Amino acid sequence: RAFWGWLNAVFNKVDHERIQAVGPDRAASEWLLRCGALVRYRGSPRWQQDYNALPTGPLGTYKIEAINATDSCIMYRGFDYLDGLEHVTDIKLEKCMYIQDQCLERLSDTSTLQKSLQQLKIISCGNVTDKGILALHKLTNLEYLYLSDLPGIREKEKTFRVLQQALPKLQLELDLE
Repeated sequence: RAFWGWLNAVFNKVDHERIQAVGPDRAASEWLLRCGALVRYRGSPRWQQDYNALPTGPLGTYKIEAINATDSCIMYRGFDYLDGLEHVTDIKLEKCMYIQDQCLERLSDTSTLQKSLQQLKIISCGNVTDKGILALHKLTNLEYLYLSDLPGIREKEKTFRVLQQALPKLQLELDLE
C-alpha cells in the first residue's frame, strides 16, 4: 500500500517545463490519463482514455472540455496542471481516494476554472468535508453541483445554505445520508 501511494505521488508530480513546452491542455491531459482519469476535448463526443493514443497535431489544438476522474489517483500535488485550462466546463470526481478539502480549495482558486466550470460532481470521496464544499463558492459560473456519498459532510443544511447564498443560480443536487 505504501508503494502505491509513493507511485501515485510520482504520477502527480508537476513538470512545469513540460507545461511550458506543450501547453496546459496537453500537459494536463498527460497528467490526468497517467492517473487513470479520462478527458474529453472541445468539439469531440469521445472520451480520451489511452495515454498512448493522445491526439497529435499543432500544439494548442486540443482543449480539455471535460474531466472524468472516476477511480483515478489524482491528488493535490498535481493540481497545478489545472492552471491555464480555459475550456473545462465539467468535472466529475468519483471514488477519488486522494481528493480532500485542500484539492477543492485549489480547484476553486484556479482563476480559469472560476470562469469556465459549469458542472461539478463529487461522489464517494471520503476525505471531503464541509470545509471543501464551502470552498467551492469561488466557482462563480458553477450552474450544477451534484454531491453524493460524502460521509465527511457533517453540517449539511448550514453548508448548503451558505453555498446557495454565495451562488444563487446554482442547482444543487444532493444524495447524502
